[in-house]
Amino acid sequence: MENEKILNAGKDTVLFEINELQSLYNRLGDDFLEAVRYILNSKGKLVLCGIGKSAHIANKLVATFNSTGTPSQFLHAAEAKHGDLGLLSKDDVVLCISNSGTSSEIQEIVPFLKEYSGVLIAMTANKNSLLAELAEVILDTYIEKEADPNNLAPTTSTTVQLALGDALAIALLKAKNFKSSDFAKYHPGGALGKKLLWKVEQLIKPDRKPEVHLSAHLKEIINSLTYSSYGITVVTENDKIIGVITDGDLRRTLAKDIDYNQITAKDIMSTTPKTVQKNELASKAFERLRDNLIGQLVVMDGEQYIGIIDLHTLLEHGFK
Repeated sequence: MENEKILNAGKDTVLFEINELQSLYNRLGDDFLEAVRYILNSKGKLVLCGIGKSAHIANKLVATFNSTGTPSQFLHAAEAKHGDLGLLSKDDVVLCISNSGTSSEIQEIVPFLKEYSGVLIAMTANKNSLLAELAEVILDTYIEKEADPNNLAPTTSTTVQLALGDALAIALLKAKNFKSSDFAKYHPGGALGKKLLWKVEQLIKPDRKPEVHLSAHLKEIINSLTYSSYGITVVTENDKIIGVITDGDLRRTLAKDIDYNQITAKDIMSTTPKTVQKNELASKAFERLRDNLIGQLVVMDGEQYIGIIDLHTLLEHGFK
């Protein structure tokens, strides 16, 4: 097959699905509003049910709803009649997704979805199906045909289902005034979660706490810098921080024409260390390092020194 024909097949598919999404956009109205209101006012969870490709869409939408503040769970239509109906309660809203609404698994389970839940919402292209007949709300996913030239493989239909599900999730998000800080709560491992939630203390290593006394000689200072690999060591006296020594401080000292045997920490240290409290946001620590063009901050718990946070560690965890 020629490259041009392959490319045109791809473009035609995308264009075909764009047109069906435009059609979906044009017909969104009262049914959509009603579905959002039912879910918004529910005291239970949102349960998404499907079979085949629609089940894959339902699974994806469960993840989207959960991450945007609408507690959701997936119910496989084939498994529902073998015990999984037990997850339903009268406080729940069920969103059943089926393009035809006529698959045997859907038809067998729909009466029970209706009976065991509080509200049944149908997402279907077939308004004459049993699913549509029993539902309180019908979300119309009608399409002219699948993008597949044989009109067999679920393509356009699943695209429309996915888009409509996303539209519900975002409408609910906005209705709940769901903010980025709320989103971060459910994504602590993502970039946004790290920025808004992670504290400095989550990134320090208590067993790597470089420290020398004021009277420490050159060898001890070098050993401390090498052991921690942070490029910094803290100078203390009577359990109080009085300065820090960095790799740069050491190099500048060694460049001088002096007796190395007489050098102590007091001769090398900087007396104005940059510090950060352990409960401060790691993102703020990153900004301070970046803005001051430095590589490390001394981490404090009140007046107590507990570790080091460095630029390399923050970059490794995705801060930027």
